[in-house]
Amino acid sequence: MDGKHPVWAPPVLAIQFLTRIPVPGTEKLSAQQVATGLVQAVGWFPLVGAGIGAVTAGIALMADSIWPALVAVLIALVVEARLTGAFHEDAVADFCDAFGGGFTPDNVRRIMKDSRIGSYGSLGLILAVGLRAALTLAVIATLAPWAAFLTIVAAATSGRLLVVVLMTMVAPAPQGTGLAKDVASGVGRSVLLVALATAVPGLLGFAVLSPLPLLLGLLGAAVFIAWFRALLLRRIGGSTGDCLGFAAYAGQLIALLAATASL
Repeated sequence: MDGKHPVWAPPVLAIQFLTRIPVPGTEKLSAQQVATGLVQAVGWFPLVGAGIGAVTAGIALMADSIWPALVAVLIALVVEARLTGAFHEDAVADFCDAFGGGFTPDNVRRIMKDSRIGSYGSLGLILAVGLRAALTLAVIATLAPWAAFLTIVAAATSGRLLVVVLMTMVAPAPQGTGLAKDVASGVGRSVLLVALATAVPGLLGFAVLSPLPLLLGLLGAAVFIAWFRALLLRRIGGSTGDCLGFAAYAGQLIALLAATASL
């Protein structure tokens, strides 16, 4: 096989990368095809995020008809963690540990690679998941079911779109490894345009339903990206996979905060 990947590879690789869903066919791709396909797969992250958000929202709304809303939200988050392998939650813990406990670029990178979770990571993860659960509970308990569904899907889409934006704005950190080093360096304007297009299905319903919260969320995301970019460049000289995962989770929180600001 040559290095040119088939047209179906990017969306399939995006599903494989962001979830634990078994995807047939990828085992036939060469290592070079996977590498080139993963770069293009980044453009499909928002659409895969919308699918994950649809599962989370659907579970929460179905469970809400049986159990109290808080229980329903927690069940949905458990299902999502199983679906994604707690991919972004792991990044949140690693990021908080590294940037909370590291004082030099080398220390920050070393702590991020450590599989153990310290006090900063534990507290950061508890607060992040707790805030997301509280915001999702507000959405489920306050909005009509269809509006709650669209809101949760939009938040999941926004988080993955923020990852692509960050990749185009912040180069991989020196001596970095993983996605930020092997894939993000190849992400450019064309991949970002694909990501903007694949974000439309997950954001369109929310945009029609709540245009003002959408604008507020976009403003919040822009402020976050500006601050986060400056932080990453100052502390470690670029981005890493854990930084991207943290941004994905932050993007979801920003969207949910904007959606619930006036509730």
